[in-house]
Amino acid sequence: MKYLIVGLGNKGAEYENTRHNIGFKVADKLAETMEVSFNTTNFGWMADGKYKGRRVLVLKPDTYMNLSGNAVRYWMQKENIPLENVLIVTDDLALPFGTLRMKGKGSDAGHNGLKNINEVLQTQNYARLRFGISADFSEGRQVDYVLGTWNEEESEKLPERIEKFTKASLSFVFAGINNTMSAFNGK
Repeated sequence: MKYLIVGLGNKGAEYENTRHNIGFKVADKLAETMEVSFNTTNFGWMADGKYKGRRVLVLKPDTYMNLSGNAVRYWMQKENIPLENVLIVTDDLALPFGTLRMKGKGSDAGHNGLKNINEVLQTQNYARLRFGISADFSEGRQVDYVLGTWNEEESEKLPERIEKFTKASLSFVFAGINNTMSAFNGK
């Protein structure tokens, strides 16, 4: 069985440690956990690993957040990966910092990366793992906030939260979405 885990983010050093790039951070930890490296490829950087006998492709798209759907579709088609074996890891303003929420389908909730994936795949029926970044910004400052860096308290807690999200992603591969939601949601 093959799985595609896509960590959403934006390429470039200026975005590396921003809240919006948490998907890339989880993808990096996944590759490290499977002891594989990222290679430059079509539509981004790919790490090709194994987890408990299953092939896991971890993608960091280089299309910028708002065009992530093209990368997801390309790799699903190229590797013949069914929709039910795709997991998108992304940030979420509606959740408190570090909150984990996995869902098997749903709306884009105003997230431009998910919106583009929905449009390109023409469905909302794919798994997504949302990383809460909270909404601690004043009116009209949303873009500055999501493209801003973590505060000191968040930075201290980030490694533990990224580890938890990595475990949830690998649970999706081995235990399936329902078992993973039961074991990890809200934790």
